[in-house]
Amino acid sequence: MEDDRREKTEQAQNTTADDRKRKEYYAVPEKEIHLQAFDPNTADSTVLLRLGLQPWQVRNIYKYRANGGVYTCPEDFAHLYGLTVKKYHELLPYIRISADYRQASKVYPTPHQVRTKSALFHLSTPDSTKSNTAIPYPQKLRQGQTIPLNMSDTITLRKVPGIGVHFARKIVRYRERLGGFVSNEQLLEIEDFPESALPYLTVRSDDDIHKMNINTATNEQLRRHPYINYMMARQICDYRRIHGKISDIDALRLLPTFKPTTIQKLKPYITY
Repeated sequence: MEDDRREKTEQAQNTTADDRKRKEYYAVPEKEIHLQAFDPNTADSTVLLRLGLQPWQVRNIYKYRANGGVYTCPEDFAHLYGLTVKKYHELLPYIRISADYRQASKVYPTPHQVRTKSALFHLSTPDSTKSNTAIPYPQKLRQGQTIPLNMSDTITLRKVPGIGVHFARKIVRYRERLGGFVSNEQLLEIEDFPESALPYLTVRSDDDIHKMNINTATNEQLRRHPYINYMMARQICDYRRIHGKISDIDALRLLPTFKPTTIQKLKPYITY
């Protein structure tokens, strides 16, 4: 009888200890959030983590900036991977984009833009003898009209039906990272890009494409290209160190991360 009571007491103590360990294991300390004004282009990891962002999101911000990415407006920050609508609206009042990171074309308009704005002002002036209806700018292209994809700025790109400020900026940024477009179908590599806009954008065979020397480019320079990730850049550097200069990009087929489709896409952007 005494042995039974002792056994039950030991079982109860073990159960209590197990419950205590389980609670300690699952207890997650609540991270203190400190909201403050920040510029996503310059904020360091300490500030970003105190805002309530996850460590992997902070790493993505650093990676984006290292690859030449710039947040030109608060809306750009909304595209941070994994950022919820709730968290974005929570941070929005605190986002401060420095004037240094604004698009230069918005700060220093071309003479054509200045003349257009002046004309619109005169059209809307009551004393003007012309129509008081302002001409919308930019006017959208009609079916059959095209613009050169590699030569157009954001203002011109917005003339394409289906393309507004958001996609115009993305096109320019992606074009800079690529070194230029060799086909308008590359635009479909931009997330959610409207396929209906492709017929309005043309690429000429004599367009100047910026090429990267695969034998002299650093690991960091290689990684900035959209078609080369971290592992691929590392393998290129290792290949050069072991085998010497690369004379043909097809030699990279021997590397596990280089698929034939990737090599084909890279060919227009590589020089030796």
